[in-house]
Amino acid sequence: MKLLSWKVWLGLSLVWASAMFYGIHYFLFRDVNYMLRLFFAQLGFLPINVLIVTIIINQLLGVHAKRAKLAKLNMVIGAFFSEVGQDLLKSLSSFATGPDHFSSLIKNIDQWPDEGFASFRKALPGYDFDLRLEEVKLEFLQSFLADKRDFLLRLLENPNLLEHDAFSNLLLAVFHLAEELAKREELQHLSPGDQEHLSGDLQRVFLLLIGAWLDYMQHLKNHYPYLFSLAVRTNPFDPQATVEIQ
Repeated sequence: MKLLSWKVWLGLSLVWASAMFYGIHYFLFRDVNYMLRLFFAQLGFLPINVLIVTIIINQLLGVHAKRAKLAKLNMVIGAFFSEVGQDLLKSLSSFATGPDHFSSLIKNIDQWPDEGFASFRKALPGYDFDLRLEEVKLEFLQSFLADKRDFLLRLLENPNLLEHDAFSNLLLAVFHLAEELAKREELQHLSPGDQEHLSGDLQRVFLLLIGAWLDYMQHLKNHYPYLFSLAVRTNPFDPQATVEIQ
């Protein structure tokens, strides 16, 4: 109601100011015909003015604001991969038993053109990684996600992340997996049904995480080559990757 009242008062003030200026013009020049011609000429230009201001200019400002917001979001996403994402990718990839050619393709990401990122993301849902559960690795993953819970909760406090659908879905999937693991006191001797359920949760996180990682890597390659160089040298899909430059 306060916002509506503010807008109403502003509208009334502008109308009053316009009427005042027309009144001053009439008082000084006494030329009603000219005032009417000027009024209708300005009224005829009003739709064009609305087109320019509300559609074209606002659209350009919106694009600029969206780019600025995405740049800030990518900083937050970069923090996520530095703190959680890289290690989580390594951990989940250790469960995967296939396809064999996947790692050989993605470890050469530094040689991909922009079209390569798009085509790989498009084909990603078709990959079946057949994640095989191992008790020791599950216990490590349970402990790892529990340690990172506070960091992940702080990410959710960023309202801008809620506008990034893909990353929001990834965070929800990671939280769900963390909760599934945390609520199981015993990860050994899981029933076949429980193993299948957890394998599906792992697969969901793995696919979403790879997609977000590919988007982030493409962003670094196009805008921050020095950060991309470090990301390539710590590629979680390249067993021979080393941070030291050979």
